[in-house]
Amino acid sequence: MASILSKADIKLIEEVKAKGNIPRHVAIIMDGNGRWAKKRSLPRIAGHKKGVGSVRQAVETCTHLGVKILTLYTFSTENWKRPKDEVSTLMRLMVKYLKSETAELNANEIRLMTIGNSETLPQIVSEELQTAIQKTAHNNKMILNLAFSYSGRWELVEAVKDISKQVLSGKLNPESIDEDTISNHLTTAGLIDPDLMIRTSGEFRISNFLLWQLAYSEIFISDVLWPDFKSKHLLDAVKDYQKRERRFGLVSEQLSSNSKQTNNVKTHTKKTV
Repeated sequence: MASILSKADIKLIEEVKAKGNIPRHVAIIMDGNGRWAKKRSLPRIAGHKKGVGSVRQAVETCTHLGVKILTLYTFSTENWKRPKDEVSTLMRLMVKYLKSETAELNANEIRLMTIGNSETLPQIVSEELQTAIQKTAHNNKMILNLAFSYSGRWELVEAVKDISKQVLSGKLNPESIDEDTISNHLTTAGLIDPDLMIRTSGEFRISNFLLWQLAYSEIFISDVLWPDFKSKHLLDAVKDYQKRERRFGLVSEQLSSNSKQTNNVKTHTKKTV
């Protein structure tokens, strides 16, 4: 299928990519659909429908950049509290998206994954989601990870339950529980944590999203409402990320020293070989 990105978009992507330091895992809180519709005196669902185009742009942009994982906050557990008509329409949109985009995901070697409480999903959504996951399971260029019926607190509660069961059964010593133990019991087990988290619409909060995983993620807030969020806006976030120094609790001097030590090891290894 033809690219939805313009030649100018592709050129800009290549320029950003050439600078290196591309985030391996990008997570996005896609916010502002309702406000986009309200500004135009349209029903809220019009914003959700328009937002699908921004999803396509984000997926294609990240694929071209070489991002390995793109996690999209698609539907939170709190979203179930919205008006029934809106929720029902969102579910139908999800089914429609999965049916129409699975072939495109395969064409671009993108693997679909999902995190969240699948037990709360309508059967038709759950079945379509599992079908798409199975059809794309062999792809390895990028993972499109949909956080659907997801809550960071729910995820942590479930992890605690699983760990507690292992302790009670004698399979796990409480003294051996560490950060890796918890990470391995999360729905994102096996995935690297996000390097960059983007939130659209100018809101400064993480809204119960990847509470454990975002501990050291770089955060970029965009004032753009999600339906208007295009490839150039995502690239603005990546360019900002490329300027940042990720210290993980260290100071700049330590990072510089570690970098020199790493380079020395690499140089020595090359000479030995």
